[in-house]
Amino acid sequence: MTPEAAITGGQSPDRFATTRWSVILSCADSQATPQAVRNALAQLCQTYWRPTFAFVTRNGFSIEDAQDLTQDFFVMVLDGHLLERADPHRGRFRSLLLKALKDFLNDARDRKRARKRGGDVQFIRWDEWMAEAPSQLSISARDSDSWPPEKIFDVRWAATVVERALARLGEECERHGRRRVFDVLSSCLAAEREDVSYATFSKSLGVPESAVKRLVHQLRKRYRELLREEVAETVEKPEDVEDELRYLCAALAAAAT
Repeated sequence: MTPEAAITGGQSPDRFATTRWSVILSCADSQATPQAVRNALAQLCQTYWRPTFAFVTRNGFSIEDAQDLTQDFFVMVLDGHLLERADPHRGRFRSLLLKALKDFLNDARDRKRARKRGGDVQFIRWDEWMAEAPSQLSISARDSDSWPPEKIFDVRWAATVVERALARLGEECERHGRRRVFDVLSSCLAAEREDVSYATFSKSLGVPESAVKRLVHQLRKRYRELLREEVAETVEKPEDVEDELRYLCAALAAAAT
């Protein structure tokens, strides 16, 4: 198999009908809580736990209290209470989740409630979540203290979506025996063309520069597809994807300034 053949993929035009958020919205007004909805919510929560935890800590809660509150919040989400408040014309899970989180924290402050760790319900095991590979995006202590909580939430969300897309691309390459191609070239996926040293990569991979250029092109194409898929899981309609992608890019750009 050629290196180029290892980097393939695509998306069925009707796939959008079964994205996680569309599955959830289809049952939002129902009294039933089918397992498919819970599974879809659980998958989305795995994307949003890091920005949620960062938002809670930025609001002045200790690490331990933030863990408890994040835990309680996602229990509420999985129990369906988030959907009870959902507007019929909602479109983005990110926006709905952030609004619900703000309301939840205000309620937590007013009632001074924070379930003790080891309570009766657990959405996740913190040891397992914290054992995940750390985020590639580092937020300095100065920025962490000065940025508004909403910016920290957006940046952490954008970084998590990007990292999930990159992880999926790496797994695809590994399944085809091309993990080294990904490891060597992944650093240039977001780089400007003039900043890519094809000669260096050619020497490292032992293939001609022309092959490296094709590989970079194909990796970038597949990376964009996977990024769109990750974003599509969190919006209601296909036409919302482009706006959300622009929002993601803006969040990452704001983090770099």
